[in-house]
Amino acid sequence: MTTFIEYHKVTKRYGAHTVLDEVTLEVDRHEVITLIGASGSGKSTLLRVTNGLEEIQSGEVLVERDLVSGAGVNLVDLRRKVGMVFQSYNLFPHMSVLKNCVAAPISTGTLSREEAESDARDMLSRIGLLQKSDAYPDQLSGGQQQRVAIARALLMRPQALLLDEITSALDPELVMEVLDMVRELAAEGMTMLLATHEMGFAREISDRICFLHQARIVESGPPEQIFENPQEEATRSFLRRVLEAGRL
Repeated sequence: MTTFIEYHKVTKRYGAHTVLDEVTLEVDRHEVITLIGASGSGKSTLLRVTNGLEEIQSGEVLVERDLVSGAGVNLVDLRRKVGMVFQSYNLFPHMSVLKNCVAAPISTGTLSREEAESDARDMLSRIGLLQKSDAYPDQLSGGQQQRVAIARALLMRPQALLLDEITSALDPELVMEVLDMVRELAAEGMTMLLATHEMGFAREISDRICFLHQARIVESGPPEQIFENPQEEATRSFLRRVLEAGRL
């Protein structure tokens, strides 16, 4: 396996509050890693520093061995390689579904308008939303909006995707349609780093689980190890709470 994303002693603080404390992790090509842990443990922040949305105080983030943290990073190039999908969809409300999808690839020069619109229609057809091409976000369900957000990220032809709690804003009956799309991407070999509270899904889809606690990765391993035989008391305590809440 070839390493695609690397974190070396990454530290991020907001004032006196440390949200990432010397986090070290490697993500291989075609690997799916899921970040789990309580709210505030640093999962979303780790994704955001990967995509250049947050600056770090110390350490390094590398993509394909190129430094992508610190000053002078070409964020357009970085986001061509590493796409991100947010829990709140972030679709432009004044644009149709099709225009939402083609805006970034056209504006960054990744695709011509003709290529972008052709690819967008193909993608929307694949996810069953071609008939919604001319609709606006407020005319879609939450699940449909999130699928459009994933499609939009894929149209930049990224080599990896960051998925930040992409089902947390959805009604329960809409969660599965979004998770099915992520399953398909995993089966196709997309490199993914995702934060989720959907423990059953994390167990099914992941090559590796990383448990974050108090700003650190305190345990990582294959899903069967983490869920069936966790080694750290913090992990066991977290999973007990998850089990009691009926989420595992």
